[in-house]
Amino acid sequence: MKSKEIRQKFLNFFASKQHKIVPSAPLVNKDDPTLMFINAGMNPFKDYFLGNKVATEKRIADTQKCLRVSGKHNDLEEVGVDSYHQTMFEMLGNWSFGDYFKREAIAWAWELLTEEYKIPKNKLYVTVFEGDKKAGLSADTEAVDFWKEWITEDRILFFDKKDNFWEMGDTGPCGPCSEIHVDLRSDEDIAKVDGRTLVNQDHPQVVEIWNLVFIQYNRKADGSLEELPEKHIDTGMGFERLAMALQHKKSNYDTDIFSPFIKFVEKESGIKYTSNYALEAKSDIAMRVIVDHLRAVAFAIADGQLPSNTGAGYVIRRILRRAVRYYYSFLNIKEPFLVKIIPLLVREFGDVFPEIKTQQQLVIQQIQREEEAFLKTLENGLKRFDNLKVENQKLDGKTAFELLATFGFPIDLTMLIASEKGWSVDEVGFQKAMDEHKRLSKDDAQKSVGDWTELKALDGVEFVGYDFTKIDDAQLVRYRTVNIKGKDQYQIVLDKTPFYAESGGQHGDTGLLYFGEEKIPVLDTQKENDLIIHIVKSIPSQLDGNVIAEVNAQKRRAVSQNHSAVHLMHAALHRVLGDHALQKGQDVNDKRIRFDFSHHKKMSEAEIIAVERIVNEKIRLNIPLEEERSMSIEKAKAAGAMMLFGEKYGDTVRMVTFDKDFSRELCGGTHVSATGAIGQFKILSESAIAGGVRRIEAITAETAENYIQKELNTLKNIRTIFKNPKDIQESIVKLQEENKNLQKQAESLLAAQATALKGTLKSKFQEKDGIRFLATRVPIDDSNALKTLATQLEKEVDNAFILFAAVVKGKPQLMLSINKELAQSRSLHAGNIVRELAKEIRGGGGGQAFFATAGGSDIKGLDKAVTKAVEFLNN
Repeated sequence: MKSKEIRQKFLNFFASKQHKIVPSAPLVNKDDPTLMFINAGMNPFKDYFLGNKVATEKRIADTQKCLRVSGKHNDLEEVGVDSYHQTMFEMLGNWSFGDYFKREAIAWAWELLTEEYKIPKNKLYVTVFEGDKKAGLSADTEAVDFWKEWITEDRILFFDKKDNFWEMGDTGPCGPCSEIHVDLRSDEDIAKVDGRTLVNQDHPQVVEIWNLVFIQYNRKADGSLEELPEKHIDTGMGFERLAMALQHKKSNYDTDIFSPFIKFVEKESGIKYTSNYALEAKSDIAMRVIVDHLRAVAFAIADGQLPSNTGAGYVIRRILRRAVRYYYSFLNIKEPFLVKIIPLLVREFGDVFPEIKTQQQLVIQQIQREEEAFLKTLENGLKRFDNLKVENQKLDGKTAFELLATFGFPIDLTMLIASEKGWSVDEVGFQKAMDEHKRLSKDDAQKSVGDWTELKALDGVEFVGYDFTKIDDAQLVRYRTVNIKGKDQYQIVLDKTPFYAESGGQHGDTGLLYFGEEKIPVLDTQKENDLIIHIVKSIPSQLDGNVIAEVNAQKRRAVSQNHSAVHLMHAALHRVLGDHALQKGQDVNDKRIRFDFSHHKKMSEAEIIAVERIVNEKIRLNIPLEEERSMSIEKAKAAGAMMLFGEKYGDTVRMVTFDKDFSRELCGGTHVSATGAIGQFKILSESAIAGGVRRIEAITAETAENYIQKELNTLKNIRTIFKNPKDIQESIVKLQEENKNLQKQAESLLAAQATALKGTLKSKFQEKDGIRFLATRVPIDDSNALKTLATQLEKEVDNAFILFAAVVKGKPQLMLSINKELAQSRSLHAGNIVRELAKEIRGGGGGQAFFATAGGSDIKGLDKAVTKAVEFLNN
């Protein structure tokens, strides 16, 4: 059975069980601060499990892109080495939110595997939770009873909490789980060793393919468990492992998910793939690394995460560089290669994950640039590695950090290369070097989050901020304490609120909450999945009764002006640059706009002016805002709404329009009621932030007016200085020419002064032990003239040692010139000497062996420096 058929059969099966089939969420998890990437199929549905949001669909199924390369799920070093580890994988899953539970989940899993996929029943085992006396948890006998309806009891195996109790984190929803394992060994091997003994023993051919999680508890911060009022089902089946089982392969990489890519690498490299998993089979490992890592990098970029030096972007860069190193070292490929495989990736996955098709050019551009950049340093880094000397077969942490800082080798790549040489790496020493470099980075801040204190049942938070900035009938439904670096802060949730929570690049609202007579400032408003959280410094003494929630209206207005201007600018960029100029990110607050977009080169001044002109024209037209707050995603697509890169859209969306023929986008942010409220738009700068990505910074309204007025005032002052000429630009150019001519005259006078001085100074040279030396103060106020004089004297005087001490632009300066042959024969070093002399003028300096300079702050020390130079030669 082909992999595409396997995937579709899963989705069709659960559609027949009244599940809504939803598209994969982006790999990049923008709405959950606890996760860098989606690493499990349930991540996009956390709000339903946490009770922050009510599911409109009680049954859902999908195939979700997942990435496991950080945190507790980091198996990067295993990828390519064994038959089943991957960075990116697909998770087939079905969910029930307070609908069906264990009986149906077990029955349908068995039906799909044995009747639809035709996996022999005697090849399957199931595991259940054996209980935990310490935690006060009994065995999951309920699941056992349901399994007995389908499978013989000898194939039902009990395992402990580590294997069969699922938890979202230290706190939150959790429950027992039941795993389904398949024995892929030959009948001969099965006859020799009972498969029961190999379950959960990391056997490569006896593997888990499906995990059924029964979410029935909530773990509190104190570790205790409480029953959930509604029980949920969360299942996850690894698509690649399922394909391995159904296609009768011994490795994920032998399935048709990966085989077209391996064949491509074989053809391009001229090296045969042999499915060898021995550590010495480097070319086979390299091919598996390439075909796996390519998917992870390409899909992450397509979903909005560009490679960078920090955070999630650095994880993507690490994965890419690991792949580059493998093809460079073991396939003898010395030019960008991953980028060549992108068209094949689009053909194979463009239908199920259409974002890889729509973002193909960006993916190609980013990967090409990243490969080219790393290939430039990789060769030198590998040479450095080959020349390293280590003690006790252990690479020190400082050197590991040097490989990162100088050659761009992530620590896991350094550890990989070290292991190939039989070395270990001092990871503790590396981390110390990293910490020293970061100098107490803010990222090290400690944060602990307490349990929610729930005052009322929460049926989702109603956001009323599109219509109101103040309401007087909100209710406090829950709150919790957050401790950051030893200081308590509080998070408040209301049943409804006018406060906009930071999302989509728009900053969160600030304002006030009134609890009776008590007034509490809201410092910020954040979004945790779909929960709107008000950040405050204190909790009110009165927790019941109506709450008055009042947004800082002036700040909200400024943010809305900027956000609406972004929409106009985005549309204007399309008119001026083309439809490829798509948003790649934005940061909008009440002070300014920061907007990132795709474009391959610097915008010209004419293009910037054209964008400004279009936006200001739309502002003057005072175009009214049109919005549809709850329309189907399909209707929005049909209406031509722009959908932003890397965003996850639900079934219903909000469409914002400023003239249907100009700007129409899906957007959840706040906006002005008509474009005239923006007032004015001004671009301050346009620059590159990454390959193929540009950034515009701009301002609007009063901020733009103030900026323009300040510029006009400056221009007015300049006109006054020039006595109000008709053409101020011509006057400035004329002044610059005059200044340039005067500068040339001054340089000529200084050169003449130096030449006149040269004859006097030649007569002052002294000789000792074959060295002709001159150490003296000179009345020259220009570094270039000083250097010219020293150079001329050094050419005309054999074996010259010349020290000049001068006051240049009001600062003491030393300049030392030594004949090159003299410096070599007497082991003299001008840089070292001048550095010592500079102490007399309270300064520092350095340079080459034959020429060096130093500056300082104490003019009085110049004579002492001259004396010290003479003493140095006499000694």
